[in-house]
Amino acid sequence: MVRDVPPTDGHGFMFRPGEDRPIHRPHVVHLEGLASHLWHAAKHLGETVFVPLLLFYVLFRLTDLTGGLLAALGWALAALVLRLVLRAPVPMVLWATTALLVARSVLGFATGSSFVYFLEPSLQNFLLALALLVTLRLENPFLVKLAGDFCVLPPELIGNTRVQWFFRRVSVLWAAVFTVNGLTTLWALAQATIDHFLLMSTVGSFSLVAVAAVASMLWFRRELRGEGIQLRFGRRPAAAG
Repeated sequence: MVRDVPPTDGHGFMFRPGEDRPIHRPHVVHLEGLASHLWHAAKHLGETVFVPLLLFYVLFRLTDLTGGLLAALGWALAALVLRLVLRAPVPMVLWATTALLVARSVLGFATGSSFVYFLEPSLQNFLLALALLVTLRLENPFLVKLAGDFCVLPPELIGNTRVQWFFRRVSVLWAAVFTVNGLTTLWALAQATIDHFLLMSTVGSFSLVAVAAVASMLWFRRELRGEGIQLRFGRRPAAAG
């Protein structure tokens, strides 16, 4: 049985019967499986955020501030050194969080104050917001490099002009998110005990980030549809022989 195929003009444009307007075939970009992307993001979040925070809290409760500092710092340095020894790629987010953790640990040891220790990550929200805004005009804004640590996007997609403009616009959204997060964590740090601060800041920060991430993904898909690009998770189907 032979199916009728809509005629084309030889450049990928299809014509439906009775229509003079060409319809462009969507360009399909294949990504790895969805589970692979989720694991990639969860692994980096756990490595750089959740595990150090959990270790600090557990050792802080069992020992003291020094024990918490050493536990969190030891984990971060071990994760970084292990990647370097194995010659594995080091995500930018791991470099950044380790450097900041070293700085805040030095301040924590020098002052003996948990308030000072948690003040630095609150202030780093404003540094991230500034970095996002300062790099807006670059070919690859800071957000592109940061997003690459959580979702692997092919070069053909990153190089698309409309996608580059999307990352510049969404950088403003994330600058606002980090600014709000910084303000709220500073308020919580000034008002609450350490236990309540850790609970409030963790739940509040990740809720805010989760909402912004969902909004960004929906916005990204809309921009891709406008460019005639479809994202598909899973392996590229084999070409017919």
